[in-house]
Amino acid sequence: MTRRALLLVNPHARRGQEGRLQAIQQLQSLGLELIEESAENPKILPDLIRQYRHKVDCVIIGSGDGTINAALDGLIDTQLPLGILPLGTANNLARNLEIPSSLPNACQIIASGNQRRIDLGSVNGKPFLNVAGMGLSAEINKTVKKEFKRHWGIFAYIATAAPVLWKSRPFWAEISSKDQQFRVKTVQITVCNGRYYGTGLSVAPDATIDDRRLDLYCIEIHHWWEIFALLPAILQGKPARGIQTLQAEIINIYTRRPHVVDVDGEIASMTPVEFRILPEILSVFVPEPS
Repeated sequence: MTRRALLLVNPHARRGQEGRLQAIQQLQSLGLELIEESAENPKILPDLIRQYRHKVDCVIIGSGDGTINAALDGLIDTQLPLGILPLGTANNLARNLEIPSSLPNACQIIASGNQRRIDLGSVNGKPFLNVAGMGLSAEINKTVKKEFKRHWGIFAYIATAAPVLWKSRPFWAEISSKDQQFRVKTVQITVCNGRYYGTGLSVAPDATIDDRRLDLYCIEIHHWWEIFALLPAILQGKPARGIQTLQAEIINIYTRRPHVVDVDGEIASMTPVEFRILPEILSVFVPEPS
């Protein structure tokens, strides 16, 4: 029986233009019947998915994590399974699910039909895929230019990070969960659903996207140059002196003055914030278990 799919490709994604035609050809050759709509305007994606809820069997999104994040309300409401074509810059959701960057292989995974229920996080009631952060990450995402990101990929983030780090100032935050409460002076707080975030950084070696928990990683430094001594621990998501970690289903963060919060690479909220885990709320096509 032919499966019908709603195909949404963001033409502004890093590989959006070149990937679209290749994906259409590949998916059709694998037996999928496609209904294509543009994902150029992320704000309309939830309503677009709801519009097709009884006309398709799944939704395929070709873009980065930001566009998939924009579609979450529609995916949750309709419970249509999600196929991922990793055409963005970091593609951390695909990395968490072991979906390869190769477009033919990603299409084959969708056609094979193996599904996995995954968790999502929420920040002040708004669902997110992988990561939310405040401090350096939010300032970098505010500063990096979309054209720069499209042409240079993760190197755009690295180039933007240097001047942001130079100008960074630590801020006080109160962090609490059901079992813990502490106060920190920090330059970066990261809350992850899953293991990978940023440019392939790891929040915790044992974190997965269906472990029913959120992982918090907080960098405590007083001067910007202190971050270099912490880089080995940050890259691997390991605890170290100057790093606070927390694992919980609900995490609250309060700051003396409001700080912007970036969610899956887009500015989405302000402190104070409440993070919650939304367990096994979304079905995604993933590789067959080895």
